[in-house]
Amino acid sequence: MQTSEHIIRAATVVVFVEGLRQRNPNAVVNTVFMFLGTYLPSVVERIYDVEFRPWQRVYTECAMLAHAVGMLDLYDEIWWWDHLTHVLSATLLGGFVHTASRHRGRNPARDVLASIVSGGLLWEAMELAIHRVSEAFGIEPMLVYYGPRDTLGDLVFNLFGALLVFVFGDRLLENFTQNAD
Repeated sequence: MQTSEHIIRAATVVVFVEGLRQRNPNAVVNTVFMFLGTYLPSVVERIYDVEFRPWQRVYTECAMLAHAVGMLDLYDEIWWWDHLTHVLSATLLGGFVHTASRHRGRNPARDVLASIVSGGLLWEAMELAIHRVSEAFGIEPMLVYYGPRDTLGDLVFNLFGALLVFVFGDRLLENFTQNAD
């Protein structure tokens, strides 16, 4: 394991501990999932017999860390934090779909767009549902719904992430597709 992975995972543990210190269950639960997400590159490498470049590993793991750190009120305190994490998430999902499409010999644009739009809509619906159920039970929601304007903004930044995959996907993900037929 590279030093950068150790640093990112250690930072995620720090976020977890800070979430405990603040008695912030949202930060604690989300950080556990984000910590597990830092292992995605290794899992993908084993399952699909591919190799991540070091920067791709760091990018993926930093995206997970950005979500975890955001749970320590950065989503509320820094106006652009939510936009950043939506772009990061969209590029990760879009990159995976782009690679899968290339392996199938297809032009990935339609698949990437469909996955980003449907994934974004599903996420926003889940966010709203969790918020409503939490309100009904009188508990703090793990995900916060900020209203239709925020939802629209999230979907726009998801599309920006998809655009980045359209523009840079072939060049930046070639190590995953170079052996595709």
